[in-house]
Amino acid sequence: MKFTLSWLKDHLDTDEPLEKLADKLTMIGLEVEHIEDKAKALAPFVIAKVISAVQHPNADRLRVCMVDTGNGAPLQVVCGAPNARADLVSVFSPPGTYIPGKNITLSVGNIRGVESHGMLCSAAELELSEDHDGIIELPADAPIGKSYVEWAALGDPVIEINLTPNRQDCTGVHGIARDLAAADMGKFKDIAPKQIKGEFPSPVQVKIEDAALCPGFALRLVRGVKNGPSPDWLQKRLTSIGLRPINALVDITNFMTFDRARPLHVFDARKVKGSLTVRRAKSGETLLALDGKTYTLDDSMCVIADDNGVESLAGIMGGEASGCDETTTDVLIESALWNEINVAQTGRKLSINSDARYRFERGVDPAFMVPGLEMATKLVMDLCGGTPSEIVVAGASHGDDRVIDFPVSEVKRLAGIDVPLPEMKLILNRLGFMVAGTGPVLKVAVPSWRSDVHGKADIVEEIVRIVGVDSVPLTPFERGDAPRKPVLTQLQLRTRRAKRALAARGMVEAVTWSFVSKAQAELFGGGQADLALANPIAADLSDMRPSLIAGLVAAAQANADRGFPDVALFEVGQVFKGDKPEQQFMAASGVRRALASSKGTGRFWSGSASVDALDAKADALAVLAAAGAPMQGLQIASAKDSKNFPVWLHPGRSGAIQIGPQNVLGYFGELHPRALEALKADGPLVAFEIILERIPDAKAKPTRAKPLLDLSPFQPVSRDFAFIVDRAVKAGDIVRTAQAVDKKLITGVTVFDVYEGKGIDDDKKSVAIAVTLQPREKTLTDQEIDAVAAKIVADVTKKTGGVLRG
Repeated sequence: MKFTLSWLKDHLDTDEPLEKLADKLTMIGLEVEHIEDKAKALAPFVIAKVISAVQHPNADRLRVCMVDTGNGAPLQVVCGAPNARADLVSVFSPPGTYIPGKNITLSVGNIRGVESHGMLCSAAELELSEDHDGIIELPADAPIGKSYVEWAALGDPVIEINLTPNRQDCTGVHGIARDLAAADMGKFKDIAPKQIKGEFPSPVQVKIEDAALCPGFALRLVRGVKNGPSPDWLQKRLTSIGLRPINALVDITNFMTFDRARPLHVFDARKVKGSLTVRRAKSGETLLALDGKTYTLDDSMCVIADDNGVESLAGIMGGEASGCDETTTDVLIESALWNEINVAQTGRKLSINSDARYRFERGVDPAFMVPGLEMATKLVMDLCGGTPSEIVVAGASHGDDRVIDFPVSEVKRLAGIDVPLPEMKLILNRLGFMVAGTGPVLKVAVPSWRSDVHGKADIVEEIVRIVGVDSVPLTPFERGDAPRKPVLTQLQLRTRRAKRALAARGMVEAVTWSFVSKAQAELFGGGQADLALANPIAADLSDMRPSLIAGLVAAAQANADRGFPDVALFEVGQVFKGDKPEQQFMAASGVRRALASSKGTGRFWSGSASVDALDAKADALAVLAAAGAPMQGLQIASAKDSKNFPVWLHPGRSGAIQIGPQNVLGYFGELHPRALEALKADGPLVAFEIILERIPDAKAKPTRAKPLLDLSPFQPVSRDFAFIVDRAVKAGDIVRTAQAVDKKLITGVTVFDVYEGKGIDDDKKSVAIAVTLQPREKTLTDQEIDAVAAKIVADVTKKTGGVLRG
């Protein structure tokens, strides 16, 4: 909601400075988002006169001007405007001035060998309009050397506030002024519109077919109007808040919308056939609206129609066929009440955002329906002339009365502050409430424009926001003797820990769309009808995503297309698996491509550190470890050993991570070439996806909790082993067997080499592991280390049938 300071002062008699008014607006719940003060922004710009303008010696389209700024000797300025000429009065900016339209700060420049000591400005460069065809031309009698802002009366700040949906009364400047007056910022000018006597019966009548869609409708015909440009004061009001003046009749309706939060509509009476009917649209009817677009309607939408058909979309936008232009001589002015929910639903279906919809879907003052029509009639007669008819009213012209029994003790009980009874009454009266009674319980009548006030707590809120929320004392909550309950759920903790773990591995978090195309959804196991969007924002974003991989692959490819192929991206977010949208899971996924390998350090005898499936596996295991999965119980299964293995992974370069065949926690590996082709991505790409909800919760133990960081003071010991085993033996089996020898002493077992080739039988392979021993109580002796090593060799050879490599 935008308005100017002078506009506010039309409704509020105040001498308070702008800064104080802005602070008070925020304190009473009308948060000020931005103040545009051209008086400050354009303060350095002055009125100047071009004494002479000669051709630039080195440029055909430039002129060298001598400019009188009213402050000493003339200055030399190089100007490229086609209208730069001698005796022209324009706007000058000296060196050091910030030019808002160009986002630059001027300095003394050298343009084609000629020094320029400033700039003659266009309206676009001062952000006063979009006119950049030439420099500003001012009247010849404009005072040289005077501030341009002061001379042009541009020192009217524009205030923009952010309204909460319940404050529909403050969608007009009148309501904002009322709140400020209640907060002692001035005196409220509440001038009721005068009744305009009708000179003849209206020949156009109104019929409401469904009162639930239109509780009330008021109409008046004004004959003999002369429609043209609106006066300067009205045009300035509208342009200051970003609206484009059209003509006097339309500008009046826009002014009423922002001044009194009362949207209106005007019909050219000559273009309306017969009387008006408020009804539901018929499915398939169309309307060419004032925005130039044609909309197809359905029977859930409310319209205003005549014998020609639909003329206006109720509460949202009028039709072009019956719109007013410079030829209009008879005008129908409409002021109505519309169903808030129906207006919101219709606007959402048709994707129309208008100032009228913004107000009607929040609710307008029902008691101002007829007075608003009277006020608009007065403006039409003042600006366009004409003779008014009697007002036609269909339905109700006011809302229901609301009276609340309000115990004065509620202010202390709910807000913790003591407000004297006279002050409570004064605040409520200034806000438009009527208060009766002197005892502990007051009778409070709610004004018609406050449809958001329904109970005692709402009245307390009104009192507290005017008194000031800074008056509410700081009161700590009673903590009690019971232990504090965790703030975050287990899933929230897992989500945070997964993000940290992946970021620690050098991956970058991405946030991708929650929607994918139908083909991508089917590729990743989705595509069910219930997961398709009814109103997708784009054809390639039609289904809820069953996996995060598609979005991450698209992001990785976008980086590659822009010259950044080495990316490692991850995302933790919701995926939708199954037949219903309610079947949501939290997944942690990641992709790596090219040289974005996790192998930063260590021994890799098998070759280079380019990305492969083991990187994705390491990422997945890092997520599981951070999320609290039972790492000792995890199993790695190949594609042929796992049920429902995803088709988007390469079957020979991927695997599943599971706790038994019935609980698959996730998958990792290289993306299948067909998947890369479907996703329009270049390979190789490796990826993983873990479903965090499938991780079993840790069993509660009665023992005292262990510290998060338990470091041993003794030096760890590392021993390497290489076993020759059958090719069918899994490296994971060797790792688990070695780990099981002494779970307390052995803190790490990693595979650092798998060799097949010369020196090894064709049906055999060599698997090398590094085992880390971490003593806790004392330094290990050689005999103790050798004993553990011998046990590892014995158990592995027994379990796998392999032998220790010599």
